[in-house]
Amino acid sequence: MNDAATNRAPAALGTAAADTAPPPDAGQLLRVRGLVKRFPVQRGLFGRAGGWVHAVDDVSFDLGRGKTLSLVGESGCGKTTVGRSILRLIEPDAGHVHFDGIDILGLDRRGLRAVRTRMQIIFQDPYSSLNPRLSVQDIIGEGLRVHGLARGSELADRVESVARRVGLDAEALSRYPHEFSGGQRQRIGIARAVVLEPDFVVCDEAVSALDVSIQAQIINLLRDLQDDMGMSYLFIAHDLSVVRHISDWVAVMYVGEIVEEGPAAALFAQPMHPYSQALLAAAPRPDPRRRRDRIVLEGDVPSPVNPPEGCRFYDRGCPKRMDVCRISTPELLACGSEGHRCACYAVHGVPGEGEGKRRETDTNGHERT
Repeated sequence: MNDAATNRAPAALGTAAADTAPPPDAGQLLRVRGLVKRFPVQRGLFGRAGGWVHAVDDVSFDLGRGKTLSLVGESGCGKTTVGRSILRLIEPDAGHVHFDGIDILGLDRRGLRAVRTRMQIIFQDPYSSLNPRLSVQDIIGEGLRVHGLARGSELADRVESVARRVGLDAEALSRYPHEFSGGQRQRIGIARAVVLEPDFVVCDEAVSALDVSIQAQIINLLRDLQDDMGMSYLFIAHDLSVVRHISDWVAVMYVGEIVEEGPAAALFAQPMHPYSQALLAAAPRPDPRRRRDRIVLEGDVPSPVNPPEGCRFYDRGCPKRMDVCRISTPELLACGSEGHRCACYAVHGVPGEGEGKRRETDTNGHERT
Protein backbone atom coordinates (compact mmCIF):
# COMPACT_ATOMS: atom_id res chain seq x y z
CA MET A 1 0.00 0.00 0.00
CA ASN A 2 1.51 3.30 -1.04
CA ASP A 3 1.73 6.36 1.16
CA ALA A 4 -0.39 8.45 -1.17
CA ALA A 5 -3.31 6.10 -0.74
CA THR A 6 -3.08 6.05 3.03
CA ASN A 7 -3.20 9.86 3.18
CA ARG A 8 -6.60 10.04 1.53
CA ALA A 9 -9.77 10.21 3.56
CA PRO A 10 -11.89 7.07 3.86
CA ALA A 11 -14.83 6.67 1.52
CA ALA A 12 -18.33 7.61 2.58
CA LEU A 13 -20.37 5.25 4.72
CA GLY A 14 -21.77 2.32 2.84
CA THR A 15 -19.47 2.33 -0.19
CA ALA A 16 -17.63 -0.78 0.97
CA ALA A 17 -19.05 -4.30 1.24
CA ALA A 18 -22.32 -3.57 -0.52
CA ASP A 19 -25.16 -5.36 1.25
CA THR A 20 -28.90 -5.25 1.60
CA ALA A 21 -30.98 -5.57 4.74
CA PRO A 22 -31.04 -9.25 5.72
CA PRO A 23 -34.35 -11.12 5.81
CA PRO A 24 -35.81 -11.66 9.28
CA ASP A 25 -34.01 -14.49 11.07
CA ALA A 26 -35.34 -15.80 14.37
CA GLY A 27 -31.90 -17.09 15.34
CA GLN A 28 -29.73 -14.06 14.50
CA LEU A 29 -29.81 -10.78 16.39
CA LEU A 30 -26.82 -8.90 14.95
CA ARG A 31 -25.28 -8.95 11.48
CA VAL A 32 -22.11 -6.95 10.73
CA ARG A 33 -20.74 -6.75 7.19
CA GLY A 34 -17.65 -4.98 5.86
CA LEU A 35 -17.16 -2.70 8.87
CA VAL A 36 -14.41 -0.12 8.31
CA LYS A 37 -13.10 2.57 10.65
CA ARG A 38 -10.04 4.78 10.19
CA PHE A 39 -8.73 7.65 12.26
CA PRO A 40 -6.67 10.55 10.88
CA VAL A 41 -3.10 10.96 12.07
CA GLN A 42 -2.51 14.61 12.91
CA ARG A 43 1.01 15.86 12.18
CA GLY A 44 2.75 19.17 12.29
CA LEU A 45 2.09 22.41 14.11
CA PHE A 46 -1.26 22.96 12.40
CA GLY A 47 -2.50 19.39 12.79
CA ARG A 48 -2.50 18.41 9.12
CA ALA A 49 -3.61 14.88 8.28
CA GLY A 50 -0.52 12.69 7.95
CA GLY A 51 -2.16 9.39 7.04
CA TRP A 52 -4.85 7.15 8.46
CA VAL A 53 -4.88 4.58 11.25
CA HIS A 54 -6.50 1.44 9.83
CA ALA A 55 -8.32 0.55 13.06
CA VAL A 56 -10.91 -1.79 11.53
CA ASP A 57 -10.63 -3.24 8.02
CA ASP A 58 -13.57 -5.12 6.50
CA VAL A 59 -14.83 -6.93 9.63
CA SER A 60 -17.90 -9.16 9.31
CA PHE A 61 -19.68 -11.51 11.72
CA ASP A 62 -23.08 -12.65 13.00
CA LEU A 63 -24.34 -12.94 16.58
CA GLY A 64 -27.23 -15.18 17.57
CA ARG A 65 -29.94 -14.40 20.09
CA GLY A 66 -28.92 -15.24 23.63
CA LYS A 67 -25.38 -16.09 22.50
CA THR A 68 -21.90 -14.76 23.21
CA LEU A 69 -19.38 -13.84 20.53
CA SER A 70 -15.94 -13.16 21.98
CA LEU A 71 -13.68 -10.82 20.02
CA VAL A 72 -10.08 -11.55 21.03
CA GLY A 73 -6.70 -10.05 20.16
CA GLU A 74 -3.77 -7.97 21.37
CA SER A 75 -4.27 -4.41 22.56
CA GLY A 76 -4.68 -2.03 19.63
CA CYS A 77 -6.03 -4.62 17.18
CA GLY A 78 -9.37 -2.80 16.79
CA LYS A 79 -11.66 -4.81 19.09
CA THR A 80 -13.02 -1.86 21.06
CA THR A 81 -13.44 0.17 17.87
CA VAL A 82 -15.63 -2.60 16.46
CA GLY A 83 -17.86 -2.60 19.55
CA ARG A 84 -18.22 1.16 19.69
CA SER A 85 -18.84 1.41 15.94
CA ILE A 86 -21.72 -1.06 16.21
CA LEU A 87 -23.29 1.09 18.94
CA ARG A 88 -22.40 4.26 17.00
CA LEU A 89 -20.52 5.69 19.95
CA ILE A 90 -18.07 6.38 17.13
CA GLU A 91 -19.19 6.59 13.52
CA PRO A 92 -17.81 3.92 11.16
CA ASP A 93 -16.58 4.92 7.71
CA ALA A 94 -18.10 2.03 5.77
CA GLY A 95 -20.01 -1.19 6.24
CA HIS A 96 -23.41 -2.37 7.42
CA VAL A 97 -24.80 -3.18 10.87
CA HIS A 98 -28.23 -4.77 11.12
CA PHE A 99 -29.67 -5.27 14.59
CA ASP A 100 -32.85 -7.37 14.69
CA GLY A 101 -33.50 -6.27 11.10
CA ILE A 102 -32.85 -2.57 11.86
CA ASP A 103 -30.19 -0.76 9.80
CA ILE A 104 -28.32 0.84 12.71
CA LEU A 105 -26.00 2.94 10.55
CA GLY A 106 -28.95 4.38 8.62
CA LEU A 107 -30.79 5.71 11.70
CA ASP A 108 -31.11 9.40 12.41
CA ARG A 109 -30.68 10.74 15.96
CA ARG A 110 -34.30 10.09 16.91
CA GLY A 111 -34.29 6.56 15.53
CA LEU A 112 -30.98 5.78 17.24
CA ARG A 113 -32.29 7.03 20.58
CA ALA A 114 -35.29 4.72 20.26
CA VAL A 115 -33.05 1.66 19.87
CA ARG A 116 -30.53 2.66 22.56
CA THR A 117 -32.45 0.87 25.32
CA ARG A 118 -31.92 -2.43 23.49
CA MET A 119 -28.15 -1.96 23.03
CA GLN A 120 -25.91 -1.26 26.01
CA ILE A 121 -22.22 -1.34 26.96
CA ILE A 122 -20.17 -2.34 30.00
CA PHE A 123 -16.92 -0.38 30.02
CA GLN A 124 -13.44 -1.64 30.82
CA ASP A 125 -12.49 0.73 33.64
CA PRO A 126 -14.80 0.42 36.65
CA TYR A 127 -13.29 3.59 38.11
CA SER A 128 -13.53 6.21 35.36
CA SER A 129 -16.81 4.88 33.89
CA LEU A 130 -18.89 5.84 36.95
CA ASN A 131 -19.78 9.44 37.78
CA PRO A 132 -18.25 10.11 41.22
CA ARG A 133 -20.85 12.80 41.97
CA LEU A 134 -23.83 10.45 41.66
CA SER A 135 -25.00 7.89 44.18
CA VAL A 136 -25.21 4.26 43.13
CA GLN A 137 -28.99 4.54 42.94
CA ASP A 138 -28.75 7.50 40.56
CA ILE A 139 -26.11 5.78 38.43
CA ILE A 140 -28.13 2.61 37.96
CA GLY A 141 -31.39 4.46 37.39
CA GLU A 142 -29.98 7.05 34.98
CA GLY A 143 -31.00 5.15 31.84
CA LEU A 144 -34.55 4.66 33.10
CA ARG A 145 -34.88 8.40 33.73
CA VAL A 146 -33.27 9.49 30.46
CA HIS A 147 -35.54 7.26 28.39
CA GLY A 148 -38.64 7.97 30.49
CA LEU A 149 -39.18 4.30 31.32
CA ALA A 150 -39.82 4.70 35.05
CA ARG A 151 -40.10 7.31 37.76
CA GLY A 152 -40.82 7.64 41.45
CA SER A 153 -41.38 4.44 43.39
CA GLU A 154 -41.36 2.29 40.25
CA LEU A 155 -37.88 3.53 39.35
CA ALA A 156 -36.64 2.93 42.90
CA ASP A 157 -38.07 -0.60 42.91
CA ARG A 158 -36.46 -1.49 39.58
CA VAL A 159 -33.09 -0.12 40.68
CA GLU A 160 -33.18 -2.06 43.95
CA SER A 161 -34.23 -5.23 42.14
CA VAL A 162 -31.39 -5.13 39.62
CA ALA A 163 -28.88 -4.16 42.33
CA ARG A 164 -29.75 -7.32 44.26
CA ARG A 165 -29.54 -9.28 41.02
CA VAL A 166 -25.89 -8.27 40.52
CA GLY A 167 -24.92 -8.88 44.16
CA LEU A 168 -25.37 -5.44 45.76
CA ASP A 169 -27.54 -4.92 48.83
CA ALA A 170 -30.03 -2.10 49.30
CA GLU A 171 -27.67 -0.25 51.67
CA ALA A 172 -25.18 0.20 48.81
CA LEU A 173 -27.61 2.33 46.78
CA SER A 174 -27.12 5.44 48.94
CA ARG A 175 -23.32 5.28 48.72
CA TYR A 176 -20.92 6.68 46.11
CA PRO A 177 -18.49 4.92 43.72
CA HIS A 178 -15.32 5.79 45.68
CA GLU A 179 -16.59 3.68 48.58
CA PHE A 180 -16.44 0.44 46.58
CA SER A 181 -13.76 -1.94 45.33
CA GLY A 182 -13.09 -2.49 41.63
CA GLY A 183 -15.19 -5.63 41.47
CA GLN A 184 -18.12 -3.94 43.21
CA ARG A 185 -17.85 -0.96 40.88
CA GLN A 186 -18.02 -3.27 37.89
CA ARG A 187 -21.20 -4.80 39.34
CA ILE A 188 -22.62 -1.27 39.45
CA GLY A 189 -21.67 -0.80 35.79
CA ILE A 190 -23.32 -4.09 34.89
CA ALA A 191 -26.47 -3.09 36.77
CA ARG A 192 -26.57 0.23 34.91
CA ALA A 193 -26.50 -1.67 31.60
CA VAL A 194 -28.99 -4.44 32.36
CA VAL A 195 -31.59 -2.35 34.23
CA LEU A 196 -32.92 -1.42 30.78
CA GLU A 197 -33.34 -5.14 29.94
CA PRO A 198 -31.40 -4.84 26.68
CA ASP A 199 -31.18 -7.48 23.96
CA PHE A 200 -27.50 -6.83 23.20
CA VAL A 201 -24.58 -5.81 25.44
CA VAL A 202 -21.01 -4.96 24.45
CA CYS A 203 -18.71 -6.14 27.26
CA ASP A 204 -15.64 -4.04 26.47
CA GLU A 205 -12.76 -5.69 28.37
CA ALA A 206 -15.22 -5.89 31.25
CA VAL A 207 -12.95 -8.04 33.46
CA SER A 208 -9.43 -7.07 32.35
CA ALA A 209 -8.95 -4.51 35.16
CA LEU A 210 -9.93 -7.00 37.87
CA ASP A 211 -8.05 -9.61 39.91
CA VAL A 212 -8.25 -13.16 38.59
CA SER A 213 -10.59 -14.38 41.34
CA ILE A 214 -12.91 -11.41 40.78
CA GLN A 215 -12.82 -12.01 37.01
CA ALA A 216 -14.34 -15.45 37.54
CA GLN A 217 -17.11 -14.00 39.72
CA ILE A 218 -18.00 -11.34 37.14
CA ILE A 219 -17.98 -13.85 34.26
CA ASN A 220 -20.28 -16.16 36.25
CA LEU A 221 -22.55 -13.18 36.96
CA LEU A 222 -22.71 -12.30 33.26
CA ARG A 223 -23.56 -15.89 32.37
CA ASP A 224 -26.33 -16.02 34.99
CA LEU A 225 -27.80 -12.73 33.74
CA GLN A 226 -27.67 -14.01 30.16
CA ASP A 227 -29.50 -17.21 31.13
CA ASP A 228 -32.17 -15.24 32.99
CA MET A 229 -32.66 -12.38 30.52
CA GLY A 230 -31.71 -13.91 27.16
CA MET A 231 -29.21 -11.16 26.27
CA SER A 232 -26.57 -11.47 23.54
CA TYR A 233 -23.00 -10.43 24.34
CA LEU A 234 -20.15 -9.12 22.24
CA PHE A 235 -17.41 -9.97 24.74
CA ILE A 236 -14.16 -8.12 24.00
CA ALA A 237 -10.96 -9.45 25.58
CA HIS A 238 -7.23 -9.84 24.91
CA ASP A 239 -6.85 -13.12 26.81
CA LEU A 240 -8.25 -16.32 25.30
CA SER A 241 -8.31 -18.02 28.70
CA VAL A 242 -10.77 -15.40 29.97
CA VAL A 243 -13.35 -16.09 27.28
CA ARG A 244 -13.15 -19.90 27.28
CA HIS A 245 -16.12 -20.45 29.58
CA ILE A 246 -18.43 -17.70 28.37
CA SER A 247 -18.13 -17.95 24.58
CA ASP A 248 -20.37 -19.67 22.09
CA TRP A 249 -18.32 -18.27 19.23
CA VAL A 250 -14.84 -16.74 19.06
CA ALA A 251 -13.35 -14.34 16.51
CA VAL A 252 -9.61 -13.58 16.65
CA MET A 253 -8.52 -10.13 15.45
CA TYR A 254 -5.08 -9.02 14.34
CA VAL A 255 -4.27 -5.46 13.18
CA GLY A 256 -7.85 -4.60 12.26
CA GLU A 257 -8.80 -7.89 10.62
CA ILE A 258 -10.45 -11.13 11.73
CA VAL A 259 -7.94 -13.92 11.02
CA GLU A 260 -9.92 -16.83 12.51
CA GLU A 261 -13.42 -17.45 13.79
CA GLY A 262 -15.51 -20.42 14.76
CA PRO A 263 -17.42 -22.26 17.48
CA ALA A 264 -15.60 -21.83 20.78
CA ALA A 265 -15.17 -25.55 21.36
CA ALA A 266 -13.62 -26.08 17.92
CA LEU A 267 -11.31 -23.09 18.10
CA PHE A 268 -9.99 -23.96 21.55
CA ALA A 269 -9.56 -27.63 20.66
CA GLN A 270 -7.77 -26.97 17.37
CA PRO A 271 -6.82 -23.37 16.53
CA MET A 272 -5.77 -23.21 12.89
CA HIS A 273 -4.21 -19.78 12.42
CA PRO A 274 -0.67 -19.41 13.84
CA TYR A 275 -1.66 -16.21 15.63
CA SER A 276 -4.55 -17.98 17.39
CA GLN A 277 -2.15 -20.78 18.31
CA ALA A 278 0.26 -18.24 19.80
CA LEU A 279 -2.49 -16.59 21.87
CA LEU A 280 -3.71 -19.92 23.18
CA ALA A 281 -0.16 -21.07 24.00
CA ALA A 282 0.38 -17.90 26.03
CA ALA A 283 -2.78 -18.39 28.11
CA PRO A 284 -2.19 -19.78 31.63
CA ARG A 285 -3.41 -23.30 32.37
CA PRO A 286 -4.81 -24.62 35.66
CA ASP A 287 -2.25 -27.47 35.77
CA PRO A 288 1.29 -26.05 35.36
CA ARG A 289 2.72 -29.60 35.04
CA ARG A 290 1.10 -30.07 31.65
CA ARG A 291 3.58 -29.38 28.89
CA ARG A 292 2.71 -27.29 25.89
CA ASP A 293 4.47 -25.87 22.90
CA ARG A 294 5.47 -22.23 23.23
CA ILE A 295 5.16 -19.94 20.22
CA VAL A 296 7.38 -16.89 20.58
CA LEU A 297 6.31 -13.96 18.41
CA GLU A 298 9.09 -11.87 16.91
CA GLY A 299 9.28 -8.16 16.26
CA ASP A 300 6.54 -5.61 16.81
CA VAL A 301 2.93 -5.47 15.75
CA PRO A 302 2.78 -3.80 12.29
CA SER A 303 1.84 -0.14 12.26
CA PRO A 304 -1.87 0.31 11.56
CA VAL A 305 -0.94 3.55 9.78
CA ASN A 306 0.89 1.64 7.06
CA PRO A 307 -0.07 -2.06 7.34
CA PRO A 308 1.80 -4.66 5.26
CA GLU A 309 0.74 -5.43 1.71
CA GLY A 310 0.17 -9.14 2.31
CA CYS A 311 -0.57 -11.13 5.44
CA ARG A 312 -0.20 -8.81 8.42
CA PHE A 313 1.18 -11.63 10.57
CA TYR A 314 4.08 -12.38 8.20
CA ASP A 315 6.73 -10.31 10.00
CA ARG A 316 5.93 -11.61 13.51
CA GLY A 317 7.97 -14.77 12.94
CA CYS A 318 5.02 -16.82 11.68
CA PRO A 319 6.22 -20.46 11.61
CA LYS A 320 4.03 -21.19 8.58
CA ARG A 321 4.88 -18.18 6.43
CA MET A 322 5.59 -18.55 2.72
CA ASP A 323 6.70 -16.15 0.03
CA VAL A 324 3.13 -15.64 -1.15
CA CYS A 325 2.16 -14.34 2.30
CA ARG A 326 4.31 -11.25 1.81
CA ILE A 327 2.40 -10.03 -1.25
CA SER A 328 -1.08 -11.56 -1.05
CA THR A 329 -3.69 -11.55 1.70
CA PRO A 330 -5.27 -14.93 2.53
CA GLU A 331 -9.05 -14.99 2.64
CA LEU A 332 -11.16 -16.16 5.57
CA LEU A 333 -12.17 -19.66 4.40
CA ALA A 334 -13.67 -22.80 5.94
CA CYS A 335 -11.08 -24.92 7.72
CA GLY A 336 -12.76 -27.65 9.74
CA SER A 337 -16.00 -27.97 11.68
CA GLU A 338 -19.08 -26.12 10.51
CA GLY A 339 -18.51 -22.36 10.73
CA HIS A 340 -14.80 -22.62 11.57
CA ARG A 341 -12.82 -20.33 9.22
CA CYS A 342 -9.31 -18.97 9.13
CA ALA A 343 -7.18 -16.80 6.84
CA CYS A 344 -3.95 -18.72 6.25
CA TYR A 345 -2.32 -20.07 3.09
CA ALA A 346 -0.59 -22.81 5.08
CA VAL A 347 -4.04 -24.17 5.97
CA HIS A 348 -5.78 -23.74 2.62
CA GLY A 349 -2.86 -24.04 0.20
CA VAL A 350 -1.18 -21.50 -2.03
CA PRO A 351 -3.60 -19.98 -4.58
CA GLY A 352 -3.03 -20.54 -8.27
CA GLU A 353 -2.32 -17.79 -10.77
CA GLY A 354 -5.08 -15.21 -10.79
CA GLU A 355 -6.44 -16.40 -7.43
CA GLY A 356 -5.97 -15.01 -3.95
CA LYS A 357 -6.54 -11.54 -2.65
CA ARG A 358 -4.30 -8.57 -3.34
CA ARG A 359 -4.50 -5.34 -1.36
CA GLU A 360 -5.09 -2.35 -3.58
CA THR A 361 -6.60 1.01 -2.82
CA ASP A 362 -9.23 3.02 -4.59
CA THR A 363 -9.18 6.78 -5.01
CA ASN A 364 -10.69 7.20 -1.53
CA GLY A 365 -8.01 5.18 0.22
CA HIS A 366 -10.15 2.08 0.73
CA GLU A 367 -8.80 -1.35 0.00
CA ARG A 368 -10.31 -3.29 -2.87
CA THR A 369 -9.72 -6.79 -4.16
